[in-house]
Amino acid sequence: MESNKRITCPLVFSVTVAVIGSLQFGYNTGVINAPQTIIQAFYNETYMRRTGQWMPQELLTSLWSVSVAIFAVGGMVGSFSVGLFVNRFGRRNSMLLANILPIISGALMGFSKLAYSYEMLIIGRFIVGIYCGLTTGFVPMYIGELAPTRLRGAFGTLHQLAIVVGILIAQIFGLDVIMGTERLWPLLLAFTVFPAFIQIALLPFCPESPRFLLIIKMEEERAQAIMRKLHGTYDVSQDIQEMKEESAKMSQEKPVSIIELFRLSKYRQPIFIAIVLQLSQQLSGINAVFYYSTTIFKSARVPEPVYATIGAGIVNVVFTVVSLFLIDRAGRRTLHLIGLGGMFFGAILMTIALKLKETIFWMSYVSMVAIFGFVAFFEIGPGPIPWFIVAELFSQGPRPAAMAVSGCSNWTANFLVGMLFPIAAEYCGDYVFIIFAVLLLIFFIYTFFKVPETRGRTFEDISRGFEKQPAEQAMEKGPMVELTNIKEISPAADGEPTSPPPV
Repeated sequence: MESNKRITCPLVFSVTVAVIGSLQFGYNTGVINAPQTIIQAFYNETYMRRTGQWMPQELLTSLWSVSVAIFAVGGMVGSFSVGLFVNRFGRRNSMLLANILPIISGALMGFSKLAYSYEMLIIGRFIVGIYCGLTTGFVPMYIGELAPTRLRGAFGTLHQLAIVVGILIAQIFGLDVIMGTERLWPLLLAFTVFPAFIQIALLPFCPESPRFLLIIKMEEERAQAIMRKLHGTYDVSQDIQEMKEESAKMSQEKPVSIIELFRLSKYRQPIFIAIVLQLSQQLSGINAVFYYSTTIFKSARVPEPVYATIGAGIVNVVFTVVSLFLIDRAGRRTLHLIGLGGMFFGAILMTIALKLKETIFWMSYVSMVAIFGFVAFFEIGPGPIPWFIVAELFSQGPRPAAMAVSGCSNWTANFLVGMLFPIAAEYCGDYVFIIFAVLLLIFFIYTFFKVPETRGRTFEDISRGFEKQPAEQAMEKGPMVELTNIKEISPAADGEPTSPPPV
């Protein structure tokens, strides 16, 4: 049945429009870094106009830290609010409503210089952070429910691809020859309104999630029509039957709250897996690498370090595309392990190169290679996979709550890294990446033993894998067990063996 489905124009159009929100996330993550010195000068000038004296350095540093970190605080609020929207307004309409936030934010940040108000800039960063927190839940969920099972991984990777493209666009726009100037930096921050208007104009032409329509709204005919259009085939009976089974299961259990995700045993393991995968992304050290990159490129005597940093951004994009083509061939678990392992050795190499770069001149170039390799392995696994695998680990009922919890854990880790890394770098010096190497090793071991493969499996099949099956119950009673039907515990895709069932 899956082989008859193909990539259709309506499917590509809908996914492309959806990931505009992901691009917004990437853009607003990277946009604040390039004009840092110019914006700090604006803070100083504003303080002088108000008080008649220059801002103390401690206050300026603290105010800048708040300006950067408040984005992650908004992301925590937004990600934790995903469940309030998706089942009430639908996936598509939730994305449509959320676009009011970047418009408000862009107006506040764009007019902050004219109003001599750094408070407007900080509030704007908080508001766009809320939007980005929401979109990290909306977009992977919408894409995962639109795409056919065999294409779910590849399409899910587009969320991360749009994020890194957004970061790259922000780096390029932030150059002093484009908008990274004293006159144009407000426009650089306000640019976020343009993708918002584009998405508002195009989203009404995208369909609502057929899973939402059938399971939540009970509109089977409309769901069938949308699936036929998206999947390019008239016969969608298998998909409809799968959703009906999921709906029947949902009707037998009460709505799943965030508390019940941790209280009920059948949800506890997948939610812990979802949280650990999100932590593996943020605590991998990827942000620290970008933090150190300019210094390393300077020590390597690169004439324009900012262009080398943009080069790292290009590597980011290229290997996200590589991951897109590998994700449904190699599998989620395999690529995540490869990514974590590669980053572990990259962190070790980075530590050695940082320690020896002053005494051995060519170690600076080893540092550059380590940076590019570290970024490449990140985008093969820990970058894209945690975002969409969460939607695969849960059925329709607990999915919104699970997306909220996992997204909030990602943003919380993001915030903690942003606040604590400068302190760790000060105390640990060149050995700071040893911390990340240890964390990467822990995440590798956890993924190897606990994370199941989800490639080619339906949502219901994956969620059943975490529930105790009759054969498993029999195995607990003694060694003499009939194993004839053991394959039913964790059916493999395309006849390939799956990873061991979760403990």
